[in-house]
Amino acid sequence: MAHNITLKDVLLAKQRIAPFIKATPTLNFKSLDTLFGCELWIKFENHLPTGAFKIRGGINLCSQLKAQGFQGGLIAASTGNHGQSVAHAGQLFGFPVKIIVPEKANMDKVRAMENFGAEVIFHGKNYSYCCVFAENFASDHDWRYVSGGDEPALVPGVGTYALELLETMPKLDTIFVPVGGGSGASGTCIVAHSVNPAIKVVGVQSTHADSIYQSMKTGKFCKTQSADTFAEGLATLQPFEYTLDILRRELDDIVCVDDNELRHAVRLLLRHTHNIAEGAGAAALAAAWQARSKLAGKRVGIILSGGNLTELQLKEILEASLDDERFCGKE
Repeated sequence: MAHNITLKDVLLAKQRIAPFIKATPTLNFKSLDTLFGCELWIKFENHLPTGAFKIRGGINLCSQLKAQGFQGGLIAASTGNHGQSVAHAGQLFGFPVKIIVPEKANMDKVRAMENFGAEVIFHGKNYSYCCVFAENFASDHDWRYVSGGDEPALVPGVGTYALELLETMPKLDTIFVPVGGGSGASGTCIVAHSVNPAIKVVGVQSTHADSIYQSMKTGKFCKTQSADTFAEGLATLQPFEYTLDILRRELDDIVCVDDNELRHAVRLLLRHTHNIAEGAGAAALAAAWQARSKLAGKRVGIILSGGNLTELQLKEILEASLDDERFCGKE
């Protein structure tokens, strides 16, 4: 499934979502600059109504479906943020929504989906089981299946955050962006390389869920047997073909961070920016910390993709040792 998305598509998506959401902040913090040895510009997608970037794609899709006269229902599989996006966008445009989630889904995200009017169905131990269930239901009941990655309308929608980032700070050297399903990273690549081909876009996966990393490095389509990370936004067992195709051609590099590095980044964001990031939302900063010796003097964009951390997760992160010199140094 080859892509033909351009900057024009992102600009059109920006017009579609503008009536529903405002641009999120892009901010610099001198204390983080000092700590990292470079100039960091953080894009705070946790400030959106769903607490994560994916709502941009959901609104872009539903706006187009409405314009096409679609009157059916939407069904999606999700670990949380994609489901919230489809639920909220469906509510805005009057579409009934069902979201299929893993049996041990983040209950804060489940309640949020229900608050946006969706019916939430628990099925299977991981995201892959949910996808199969959702696809079969859509086929059997003539509902519209909204894939978390193989849905072309999502990429220009979520790409609008990269547009906002570069409107605020166009002279970036590098952008770090989390990679779960890959829509956000795909949109970031398309926008950044259209605005300035010299900008280096670096994707960030979990060492415990690195199917896209493996696929990029080997040139094959790789699956993993597990996705054992607290960062459910990164917990995908296999790539989506559509976004993988974009990333193979557009992404400059991809790295992995482990759960301890993610927890450290969550603490850094809380301490220095007074913002809550979920695991996936902290991945970009974790990767920048990992690469800080190579970033000296550079201007770096950080995508804080979401802030839907549970109270229990936050408690565990804050109770963890802050003296681990492997990550913290003087912090």
